Amino acid sequence: MENILKYYEFSDFFQDELGTFSNNEIAISELNDTHFLIFEKKNETYNLYVSRYASRNEIGFKSPKILELLVENYDKSIPEHRLLIKQYLH
Repeated sequence: MENILKYYEFSDFFQDELGTFSNNEIAISELNDTHFLIFEKKNETYNLYVSRYASRNEIGFKSPKILELLVENYDKSIPEHRLLIKQYLH
């Protein structure tokens, strides 16, 4: 999973302070100024979301304007999971 995070330039994981992600750790990758991909680290599994915030600084501290779960329990060995990231980042 570390390779996926580095390749797609996700941030380091940080604590969700608001509770949008159940206070789990999250990592973000910026699609543009207001849209982001977010990995939520839940124990040893990862959930992938696409979201919209007014700015990057709001993530983890304010509620998103849009939040959609793309993949629950992300598995890099499943091609469909990898393709979802590519659709957004390439």
